[in-house]
Amino acid sequence: MAPRPLSSLVLALGGAAAVLGSVIFILWKTYFGRGRERRWDGGEAWWGTEPARLPEWDEWDPEDEADEEPALEELEQREVLVLGLDGSGKSTFLRVLAGKPPLEGHIPTWGFNSVRLPTKDFEVDLLEIGGSQNLRFYWKEFVNEVDVLVFMVDSADRLRLPWARQELHKLLDKDPDLPVVIVANKQDLSEAMSVVELQQELGLQAVDNQREVFLLAASIAPAGAGFENPGTVHIWRLLLELLS
Repeated sequence: MAPRPLSSLVLALGGAAAVLGSVIFILWKTYFGRGRERRWDGGEAWWGTEPARLPEWDEWDPEDEADEEPALEELEQREVLVLGLDGSGKSTFLRVLAGKPPLEGHIPTWGFNSVRLPTKDFEVDLLEIGGSQNLRFYWKEFVNEVDVLVFMVDSADRLRLPWARQELHKLLDKDPDLPVVIVANKQDLSEAMSVVELQQELGLQAVDNQREVFLLAASIAPAGAGFENPGTVHIWRLLLELLS
């Protein structure tokens, strides 16, 4: 049987994706990776629009504790992996946290994006890996290297929700102890599914109730909102709580 005309192109693209996945993994190991040493203890799965029992977070003034301020190189590091299908809002989330304006239009991430955010006691490294089909294969390779997983879902993308559910549960099965923050993004769109609907459609009822799984509604950085958007603030506060 003669090979299909596109077979060579498919093989080339597959090879390119494999090389890219290997490069991402090497960079992660070199720059971020150190093996996960911390776990979030206690708690149950929680669904809602705001995290429960979270402490207030304000801007830290270094002058208040000048004598105790640790040197930058002495700060401990926490790793957060940001995954989700392409178009779910991962890159926008990182840009908003970094104080950058969202990009106009949908520009898929072919590779990865990262940002490092200092806090009073530690630095938070966030790594986003592209959500295209060729890159999803490599997601599971990074799960055991991080402290928290953020999984972004486009609440208005009903057609691809089964794919999001499938990928999410692969990650949940890969590391049963990893805390997971599921962000129901784009809640400002009229066609967006509610948190209750997404809980059902993502199959979260089947998740062990002893596991730390959080579902937060958000509209990350609609025009002009930036980091002051409540959804972004709630996610950041929850991440700080889980990483502390």
